[in-house]
Amino acid sequence: MPANLSPDYFRAEEEYKKAHTPHERLKALKGMFAAIPKHKGTEKMQADLKRRISQVNEELQKSSKKKGFGITVDRAGAGQVCVAGPPNSGKSQLTATLSDTELEVADYPFTTRTPHPAMMKYEDIQIQLVDLPPVCSQHMEHWVPNILRTCDLILLVIDLADPAVLDGLEDTVRMIEDNKMALVPHMPPVDSWASIVEKRGWLVGTKTDLPGATSNWDVIKEIYASRFGMSAVSSTAGDNIERLRYEIYQALDILRVYTKKPGQPADLQQPFVIRQGSTLLDFARMVHKDFAESLKFARVWGHTKYDGMKVNRDYLLQDKDVVELHA
Repeated sequence: MPANLSPDYFRAEEEYKKAHTPHERLKALKGMFAAIPKHKGTEKMQADLKRRISQVNEELQKSSKKKGFGITVDRAGAGQVCVAGPPNSGKSQLTATLSDTELEVADYPFTTRTPHPAMMKYEDIQIQLVDLPPVCSQHMEHWVPNILRTCDLILLVIDLADPAVLDGLEDTVRMIEDNKMALVPHMPPVDSWASIVEKRGWLVGTKTDLPGATSNWDVIKEIYASRFGMSAVSSTAGDNIERLRYEIYQALDILRVYTKKPGQPADLQQPFVIRQGSTLLDFARMVHKDFAESLKFARVWGHTKYDGMKVNRDYLLQDKDVVELHA
């Protein structure tokens, strides 16, 4: 079958021949891959382009290491969630769908080379998602473990339509653990001095609308159900996306608290976000240190026996409680 290459392909190829830097070569190679017709006659060319793109990415990564190049992501919103997984697992598409933003999505590996933060709306709060480059033994950016170690939750994203999905997941988990992180099924206590940092992992299988996904998901659940919370979604069809937003919120182990001044309506627009298990005294410290020192009691609307019930400092807060502090 003839390749029938387009003028756009030849223009990108000419740019590649004239490229002087790895960044220029990478841009041209991506242009060639995007322009090449996708059929059996170009399968070898597609495979060659993927290999060359991967090689240039590796060259750039090695160069950044020599320069001592590092990357961090400033935290934002009610929690920071890192989206990690093997190449072509659907991480960027999932992040784009959850956050309703546009990210570069392609079917060649290592499309994502820098972290891409995006904000996911859940009801009345925003949660930060960070789309990361692939986490795999084939190639991993040297700064990725540092970002994983400081986030609140790791979404392990896998392609359920991939026949080698189990191998890819095991490789990603092994790379995370080799970098002194332990993936656990619960939200661990904060321990700044731990040599091995515990991180809650949540497994997300993507592309449930494609052939083979259901049977692969059954195998994954049998092996990993005791280790992680699990969700199966289709980012393109939108299947279970809203449920996943809720599950991410729940996995962060946080709750929302609204404030109310005496004699005034509650402020239901901007909730305070605090960890599950927090007491009224913990919340008072968050609002203002003076409240913590002089707090006498509070009235709570929401999950008490009756609206405006008087509670003491050790009252355990519940999601969406409305609190009126009295000093």
